Amino acid sequence: MTACPAPLHQRSHGAAHVALLPGPAGARLDRLHQAGSAKAFVHPGASGPEVVFLNTSGGLAGGDTLAYRLDLAAGCRATATTQTAERAYRSADGAAHVTVRHSVGGGGHLDWLPQETILYDSSHLVRETEIDLAEDASCLMLEAIVLGRIAMGETLADVTLRDTRRIMRLGRPVLIEPLHLGTEALTAGPAILGAARAFATLALVAPGAADAVERARAELTEEGVTSGASGFDGKLVIRLMAADGWPLKRQIMRLVSVLRPGPLPRVWQI
Repeated sequence: MTACPAPLHQRSHGAAHVALLPGPAGARLDRLHQAGSAKAFVHPGASGPEVVFLNTSGGLAGGDTLAYRLDLAAGCRATATTQTAERAYRSADGAAHVTVRHSVGGGGHLDWLPQETILYDSSHLVRETEIDLAEDASCLMLEAIVLGRIAMGETLADVTLRDTRRIMRLGRPVLIEPLHLGTEALTAGPAILGAARAFATLALVAPGAADAVERARAELTEEGVTSGASGFDGKLVIRLMAADGWPLKRQIMRLVSVLRPGPLPRVWQI
């Protein structure tokens, strides 16, 4: 009897690239390219255009690839986010790979505010995020992770996340954060996650960013969220941990509201 061959799983691949140039009423669209499961939309916003990236596959599994890119020309200011939370599902065949590459020209500013990433049991996600700044450009970068849907009673027994974030200026590192989260972190003590199942980092790189430490600390009042903020060398870094994603999201929204002008991205509205 001949054994049946293993089924071939369909894989999702997507890439979206947006470029903005200065215009008479603020930044304007110069280039839009999208392929596969990745889409991008540009909407007017109170403090500049809002670029919304979307993965139409509904989530990521082993072997999937996804790439987002935004290029801001000199003098442009924009907010970039994702339509909804990204989901990393069980991976039977290796890792899902996500690449985010943004660049900000001279005098420009980017708020990269993706919604949270939800990791499901046995997921395997490898993600690299890099923001390249010109000499006098600035950015606000957010990354939030939720380990399963707490409200659905989900618990994770196995997970692998390799998440590397870099902010560069003229090819030199300003902030580098490599994170490797494995199964052992789910049961480790307070030196790692403890009882937390949701965590996030906010990083502001801009002139005077370190001076905003006290203003940020004054907003760290959400019940159930453990937090800390530090400022140094033109950077403000805020770290947050919570037992659930909802209080974490509320705390993030409060911080974002004081660290950038104008309202929250429209797709964030709850």
